[in-house]
Amino acid sequence: MSTEYTIPSELKSAVDGKCPRCRKGNMFKAPLLSFKSKKMHENCPHCGLKFEKEPGYFYVAMYVSYAFVVAELVSACVATYVLTGNLESPWLYLSVAVAVAILLAPFNYRYSRIVLMYWMTPQFKFQEKYFLLKKEG
Repeated sequence: MSTEYTIPSELKSAVDGKCPRCRKGNMFKAPLLSFKSKKMHENCPHCGLKFEKEPGYFYVAMYVSYAFVVAELVSACVATYVLTGNLESPWLYLSVAVAVAILLAPFNYRYSRIVLMYWMTPQFKFQEKYFLLKKEG
């Protein structure tokens, strides 16, 4: 008797914040839009993968976050110009940039770590044996 199962795609698992090795366990303790969204599990609740593979590992995520912020600010300022046509007011652009940076900070924090683990760390590649692992308890 064969059991059918569907392995979620890498992109769907990343968007959902699942472990890059098993794609089942949550990396974060709370959803993105909550006050506890920055709390991250030390290990995957499903397969036990230690997320911070060495001390200071997540410092690299700051560079990924920086790239996100630059793209967001450029997009927001271009959108502001397209919508308002105002090129004279630096305060308009400054306020839009600050608002965008503050509003998207939780997104940047979470997804910079996810991008680092999924696409920049070869040791964390998906392994089907961990997806099929039956969690005890």
